Amino acid sequence: MEASSEIRKIAFLGDYLPRKCGIATFTSDVLTAVAAEHPQSECFAVPVNDIAGGYEYPDVVRFEIEEQDLPSYQRAADFLNISNTDIVCVQHEFGIYGGPAGSHVLALLRELNMPVVTTLHTVLRDPNAEQRRVMQELIARSTRLVVMSERGRQMLREIYQTPPAKLDFIPHGIPDIPFVDPNYYKDQFGVEGRVVLLTFGLLSPNKGIEHVLKALPTILEEFPDVVYIVLGATHPNELREQGEVYRLSLERLAKKNKVQKNVIFYNRFVEIEELKEFIGAADLYITPYLNEAQITSGTLAYTFGAGKAVISTPYWHATELLAEDRGVLVPFGDAPAIAREVIGLLRNETRRHAMRKNAYKLGRDMIWSNVARMYMQSFERARIEGAVLSRKSFATKTLDKAPRQLPELKLDHLSRMTDSTGIFQHAIFTVPNFSEGYCTDDNARAFILAVLLDVLKEEPVRMRTLATTYAAFLHHAFDPKTKRFHNHLSFDRRWLDEQGSEDCHARALWALGLGAGRSPYRSFQVMAGQLFMQALPAVTGFTSPRAWAYGLMGIHEYLRRLSGDRAVNQIRETLTTLLMGLFDRTAQPDWPWFEEELTYDNAKLAHALILSGRGTGQPAVLERGLKTLRWLAEVQTSEHGHLRPIGSNGFYRRGGVRALFDQQPIEAYAMVSASLAAYRVISDPWWFEQAQRAFDWFLGWNDLGLELYSPSTGGCRDALHVDRVNGNQGAESTLAFLLSLAEMQRMQNTITILDQPAS
Repeated sequence: MEASSEIRKIAFLGDYLPRKCGIATFTSDVLTAVAAEHPQSECFAVPVNDIAGGYEYPDVVRFEIEEQDLPSYQRAADFLNISNTDIVCVQHEFGIYGGPAGSHVLALLRELNMPVVTTLHTVLRDPNAEQRRVMQELIARSTRLVVMSERGRQMLREIYQTPPAKLDFIPHGIPDIPFVDPNYYKDQFGVEGRVVLLTFGLLSPNKGIEHVLKALPTILEEFPDVVYIVLGATHPNELREQGEVYRLSLERLAKKNKVQKNVIFYNRFVEIEELKEFIGAADLYITPYLNEAQITSGTLAYTFGAGKAVISTPYWHATELLAEDRGVLVPFGDAPAIAREVIGLLRNETRRHAMRKNAYKLGRDMIWSNVARMYMQSFERARIEGAVLSRKSFATKTLDKAPRQLPELKLDHLSRMTDSTGIFQHAIFTVPNFSEGYCTDDNARAFILAVLLDVLKEEPVRMRTLATTYAAFLHHAFDPKTKRFHNHLSFDRRWLDEQGSEDCHARALWALGLGAGRSPYRSFQVMAGQLFMQALPAVTGFTSPRAWAYGLMGIHEYLRRLSGDRAVNQIRETLTTLLMGLFDRTAQPDWPWFEEELTYDNAKLAHALILSGRGTGQPAVLERGLKTLRWLAEVQTSEHGHLRPIGSNGFYRRGGVRALFDQQPIEAYAMVSASLAAYRVISDPWWFEQAQRAFDWFLGWNDLGLELYSPSTGGCRDALHVDRVNGNQGAESTLAFLLSLAEMQRMQNTITILDQPAS
């Protein structure tokens, strides 16, 4: 960097040591290297915490972000803005930030006033819809993008249409390790006189180490002095979810193959100086990873740059780095191929040492001091480009342009209302009312909430526990003889009905379809999918329009994952035709609605057509859904601009007197959900405003100016009466609020709120 550079303060955003993960190591290394090469620039870190209380960070850490807490990302942006930071260097990997596909980081980037240089540790060839949205906005909001492989640069251009001029190729940095004989280090580990094979990195099942263990018996037949060192602790995420299952399975396999005397597990995370010694002792390095779609590997870069002969599966980074006889590639999961190549390299010392020299020579460009200079060149380009761009000012942001502050998600009351059977229907204020028992309607809603929050990565352990309870209730409620759901269950676990209503049945279908289509857990997917298929046919004989709509909602969710199911697609067509036909028979120019009366959960009828119209590619169906929802939104907007739901004390018959009270939380939720669906389909900001207006009804923007949501309990009061709120916080109302909050949170995670006024 030239002495005249104006870059004086650089923030590095990502995980940071002592957190044990590859991104933390990288962020720490690149910060240290840049600070050493350019001491006139102040470098500091802004890490993301994945555990309560964070880590014992060094002084270079200036601000901490809580992974799943969206407001903390916005506070971090404020901190960076007021700290006069010149450049923010973001380390991007989908899994290290909160929200769907790591979308919380976008809330930070949207508010920054300075140039952003983003290092992409992952570039997906086949992103899902949320990953693509996050990636595209990340690309748009980054002044420059750093890739660590040519394959990454090519994919960014071809898959994400990234301007080539925006991309900088900078290799993964490595420590400067001397090119020495491995025997120099072996006595430190008690393996002197032996041939050392090494694999290192955090352990998880995608590492493929079992295939090396399967290859060892063949290798040992010719080279009995070989020892295989597996260095690294189990990945923290794997440890939390599965414990040491993978490591123990590897130990059992080693014993089964009778190679336990030739395998050493070092179950710990090692610092760089000790890691250098392990690498130094290796004769061959093996990366048997099972996933092709790995655009960069720090472990590969370290050992390659240290001049080690490498045998690897052909994931993207390895294919590029080991070309031109700088290493050996073997097929994925092919133990015989690993054995063949290990034996071949141990037999052919000349080829092995030539390979080492080729790797070491190229590795000189990858040492951290050189990489640091390349990063500063990228920062300088970003500074110059950023000075030309017109950027939003943090100081002048008015309230209408500020990021929306949603209430904190609080699940205390939900947990209080749930026992080992399910969620209770009603409450006396905040106390569960045992005498009213349980119902399938509410347990279906609760299961939907638990799955949505799990997808949002909100309290995953608690969500899986609750989802299991609600799923078990739905499974128990289904009668395999009648193919219908019961609804009402007494506190002493007796069904109080022969079968539930059509709406109850279809609402359960909606929940099961969502479980099959969205749950991250295979057990929920299978259970929900099987029960969904048993219960679905009954809905075609129903006469309730809302049952048709709930059924269409469930079908839409089910087809997210199983879009090729012809029988389900046919039932979607049948239900869509029923709703469209009902409208044609009932609607009038002054009453463009499906029924002669607006009653309960009204927006779901339009919502179902919006989803089905989009899903089936039928513009007429989509347009019908949008037009009826717009009419309903206008009917339910007061003269003061707030939501005024149809009252349940009489509803609203065409030509009659509209009931103003009691206003039910379920109506506000229905408008939130349907409006967000409309916004996703046509991106008209007016629909996002309708969702906000409906959500604000819970928070006091209503006819009485009273708050229905209780921030102290996390529950929601049951209704807005003519003169007061109903103080009871039952399941339906609480779930209506929490579902609304979850949907608003999901939308806020994945979109940029438009600055211009709505049309």
